[in-house]
Amino acid sequence: MTNASRTDVTPILHADHLVKEVDSGERRLTILSDLRLTVFPGESVAILGQSGAGKSTLLGLLAGLDAPTRGELSLFGQSLAALDEDGRARLRAGRVGFVFQNFQLLPTLTALENVLLPLELSPQPDAEQCARDWLTRVGLGERLNHLPKQLSGGEQQRVALARAFVTGAELVFADEPTGNLDPATGERIIEALFDLNHQAGTTLVLVTHDHALARRCDRCLHLEGGRLVERMPEEVSA
Repeated sequence: MTNASRTDVTPILHADHLVKEVDSGERRLTILSDLRLTVFPGESVAILGQSGAGKSTLLGLLAGLDAPTRGELSLFGQSLAALDEDGRARLRAGRVGFVFQNFQLLPTLTALENVLLPLELSPQPDAEQCARDWLTRVGLGERLNHLPKQLSGGEQQRVALARAFVTGAELVFADEPTGNLDPATGERIIEALFDLNHQAGTTLVLVTHDHALARRCDRCLHLEGGRLVERMPEEVSA
């Protein structure tokens, strides 16, 4: 989507003058400072930065899992400040998916049951068949009844990918999706993530240390001094 074509499109995500401060002993630490970000439907955006720069904090704010100290934040055109925690959860239900570094699968549930979880919050006909189909799409059609402990790290992340996309999410947040995987497995997860994202036409916002993953995105943003600085994907070092 070109800049010219964006003028009539409502951003799927918009942050303006975003500030996040936390107390640390007797000090007040500023993690994010006057941060601005606009993401349009269908974009893929990578956020990079040094460890401790606040990337995961920013992702939590953008998803409405945490509240900023100051600033304006909207999701799907809705101001998050106008919603309480339950209201933000309702806004996300069926429209937002998550992929985490540590997979965040429930250990007592099978792969199929883990993928079914978000469909319980956003009911749809033939939910079980839908979950089965998504697990098949990520190559786990023969592992439906396996518990997370019976799956490799790459397989667990594939379950997490299926769970993120199963509701037909409009927006997927990914927090270091290859961070706990070896390079070869990480590359396969990257391919699966972007294949699913392309097929579903989903907007993708991810934080990562993985430059190969970042270069696959439409835009790369570096979190520096609490603000975002844009870099072209080809400018991201190997």
